Amino acid sequence: MDSKEVLAWFLGQPVKIAIVIVFALITRAILSRAVNRLTKHAISSSSRSDQRAATVSRLLHGAISGTVWIIALITILAIAGVNVGPLLASAGILGVALGFGAQTLVKDYISGIFLILEDQFGLGDEVEIGAIRGTVIDVALRVTQVRDSDGRLWYIRNGEILNVANHNRKN
Repeated sequence: MDSKEVLAWFLGQPVKIAIVIVFALITRAILSRAVNRLTKHAISSSSRSDQRAATVSRLLHGAISGTVWIIALITILAIAGVNVGPLLASAGILGVALGFGAQTLVKDYISGIFLILEDQFGLGDEVEIGAIRGTVIDVALRVTQVRDSDGRLWYIRNGEILNVANHNRKN
């Protein structure tokens, strides 16, 4: 390989890969900033809504990061000469298999998103969820923690919450 070929290779693939990485970093930063602004402006200011905004923001940041970096990785593999067609087909089949296996987990997360967005209950609320009555200690995307009057801490999967009585809300 002579110096012209080495220079041509160096200005080809590595520069393209670097551009993809820089573009991914910039895209992620812009989208993350947009999410921060949207969640701050979309939800009014109180400690409870700040908590909701932080949870939704965390969820969106994770989705943005995952999506941007997966796209960047696929693009880099294509630049490096890897045939990404079979890889994408395999990922699709794997996604379907994981989807069937993780239905309960997905149900819990989606229910958690709606619990937070609809503001059905928050930290410190006295609630009755099924046979459990107590104070909400934590509301996360997958589980809600409730401490009953005997001091027991209950972990309730959000996908299992069908009915909630919130004793702190009168209307």
